[in-house]
Amino acid sequence: MENHIVIMAGGIGSRFWPMSTPEYPKQFIDVMGCGKSLIQLTVERFAPLCPIENFWVVTSEKYTGIVREQLPDLPECNILAEPIACNTAPCIAYACWKIKKQHSQANIIVTPSDALVMNTNEFQRIMCCALNFTATSNSIVTIGIKPSRPETGYGYIQATEHINSTEIYKVGAFKEKPDVETAKEYVIQGNYFWNAGIFVWNVDTITDAIRKFTPNLAAIMDEMSRDFYTALEVDTVRKLFPTCEKISIDYAVMEKAESIYTLPAEFGWSDLGSWGSLRSILPQDEQGNVTINDGVRLYNCTNCIVYTAGENKVVVEGLDGYIIAEKNGALLVCSLKEEQRIKDFTQ
Repeated sequence: MENHIVIMAGGIGSRFWPMSTPEYPKQFIDVMGCGKSLIQLTVERFAPLCPIENFWVVTSEKYTGIVREQLPDLPECNILAEPIACNTAPCIAYACWKIKKQHSQANIIVTPSDALVMNTNEFQRIMCCALNFTATSNSIVTIGIKPSRPETGYGYIQATEHINSTEIYKVGAFKEKPDVETAKEYVIQGNYFWNAGIFVWNVDTITDAIRKFTPNLAAIMDEMSRDFYTALEVDTVRKLFPTCEKISIDYAVMEKAESIYTLPAEFGWSDLGSWGSLRSILPQDEQGNVTINDGVRLYNCTNCIVYTAGENKVVVEGLDGYIIAEKNGALLVCSLKEEQRIKDFTQ
């Protein structure tokens, strides 16, 4: 089978305001200060698995220009534009139906565009293990991250039966984001893993599963696919895609299908879902502070993260556990304890 990579890049990254905005969200930003955006880093770490012609990016219509600019080698027809956001199931279905029309032997990885991986060699090894498993079975594999702490911001995957001669386990259940005590129990039990939102399957497996569990979605995709790779595709997608139910792939397929497996992994993963998660993986000074970009001076500050894009000099004094972020005339000063409310504050 031939490998394909589907990158979901339609989110607006609201918890990273003001660095991330609906006009230019975090997946297109050099969050790490390394000269590459998160989506560019995503393509880079998957590059050894398949040629760029087998990469697909599903994104909002308003971001297609940014995708073309940042990924100039990606074929134009591999940028799939969503007229509206309909959650992950329609996003994934669109990509898989389009791939299947010309690549009936595709073995597919679906990944977010805005996660971070520190150990790319181990990441690639894990991905190859999963692809080998799905190439020879009608199975779905989801990557589970071994938890390093009792995190309440992630969903969890319960692993049960071990599959002989592999690193793969049968999935017992998917768990919603837990409270602190439940998260602590998951870590103690040792067979619960963070759900990274990375899925591996062959194209027949996923299209058959969507057809079985969400037949209405499959019917829309069947109708859309008649015009794939033609001049009518854009208008057809604009007409039909908004009629899809807004549903996640977890609810649409993962929690209903039987042949669901997980591959536990440790490769320095972070979903970079918030300022706090970014602070946790960047180098900190002796007081636990992180500064992104030059010109920041901290005095008597502890456990803070400071990001500035348009100021030559920023001085912060006397804060503990705060986000200070500035970009394009917008300034955020917010306790890290309240960062989950940033999207509410900025509405």
